[in-house]
Amino acid sequence: MNPNPLSHIRIVMVQTFHPGNIGSAARAMKTMGLSDLVLVSPRDFPHEQATAMAAGATDVLESARVVATLDEALADCQLVLATSARTRSHPWPIKEVREAAPQIVQEAAKGTVAIMFGPERMGLHNEHLRKAHLHVDIPGNEEYPVLNIAAAIQVICYESFMANRAPVNHHEKDYPKVQELNGFYEHLEATLKQVGFINQAHPGQAMLRLKRLFNRARPEKIELNMLRGILSSVDRIKTPHAQAGSQSIEQESEK
Repeated sequence: MNPNPLSHIRIVMVQTFHPGNIGSAARAMKTMGLSDLVLVSPRDFPHEQATAMAAGATDVLESARVVATLDEALADCQLVLATSARTRSHPWPIKEVREAAPQIVQEAAKGTVAIMFGPERMGLHNEHLRKAHLHVDIPGNEEYPVLNIAAAIQVICYESFMANRAPVNHHEKDYPKVQELNGFYEHLEATLKQVGFINQAHPGQAMLRLKRLFNRARPEKIELNMLRGILSSVDRIKTPHAQAGSQSIEQESEK
């Protein structure tokens, strides 16, 4: 892992409408030492307006990855943050950007941290926001708390840059990647349906609430493996074929 955490902070722009904003974002990133830019289904990129607005940060544009889905952009990340000022019926943990910046830098020292920004007109959708461990708020004028997307990226990059200048105690915790968490959620949902906790005909919001719980708890990789082991044990008990196989193994071991 590169000793400079800033190189492991990923800016993820989702369905960006105006190519000029992509260029301005690249410039904001480079000014603060960030370079990992991922674009999820941008409307128009590459584009001459993006290049013009990037000024001297065209190298960030040239190295930017364009992907079709948000899951692809986040799969290898250990911490995902979403920017949103809107109140939700099922609120996720939220921090102001200055409070979140030290955590961003600390975790970027050991793995990739993604910060998501939504389309200019509507921001991130609920389905996008639910993929984050934490929501980030940029406080501003209560009568007009509206930031251009490039300005919002500049603020978060600046706060991360400043947090990186301060002495940081890099913890040794090893967190799972997003794809590992998604695998756990799929396993958890399948097991809960199998034992009858979730009614497949009327699943309700159980999984949404459970995801919020685990995102807030931030289980470490070893803890997630333990949870997967518990689920596997339940699966063996509830599956007759697996249970019979287990009994056969026990009988063989007794001989």
